[in-house]
Amino acid sequence: MRQHFSFLIALCFLVLTTASAQTADEKTPTPRHFIGSTLFVLATPILSPSPEYYQLNYGYRLSPKNVISVEAITWAYQGPLGRPYGPDYDNKSSNFPGKVKAFGMGLAYKRFLWKGIYGQVHATAFRQNYLDEEGDKIQHGFQLFTTLRFGYHFELFKNRLFIEPSIAATSWPINTNLPASFQAEEDKWNKYFLFEPGLHFGLNF
Repeated sequence: MRQHFSFLIALCFLVLTTASAQTADEKTPTPRHFIGSTLFVLATPILSPSPEYYQLNYGYRLSPKNVISVEAITWAYQGPLGRPYGPDYDNKSSNFPGKVKAFGMGLAYKRFLWKGIYGQVHATAFRQNYLDEEGDKIQHGFQLFTTLRFGYHFELFKNRLFIEPSIAATSWPINTNLPASFQAEEDKWNKYFLFEPGLHFGLNF
């Protein structure tokens, strides 16, 4: 799935080269509030199996350099999140005997470091439903999913819209109550993933 998302990021950069973009340190007044999401939602109808990914963010700018946001996320995945890029990535032989359907709420803090370059930390609490191969719920658990992200903020259309390509490191230090068959696969891999691409967008108001 992440390879498909990398293609979307490349497409975004192509669009940005033809758009009239402004960086975050220019003089265009920036509204305090925004709503947004991630272009990863576009993968939901085109990938098989579908990630069933949906996200909605609300953010508030405390100052020109400091931003907080709340994120509502739901998605599904078929195997351990720690499988790295390479031959093991998305390898069906290490998939779970079923899938995980997750529903979460998170908080994020963003700090602009220089011009449009920013760093951001996220912490999302997920309720995870573990489903068997027939789609029936086996049990549920809890996951704390954390992200450290670095990216660039582009302002578009007189700062009405923005788009933010980024790269991230993710980890899940708490991941509870997996069925034994799921846990057996989970234990084979890292509890983190490096160089995950991101492509967020939003509407200022």
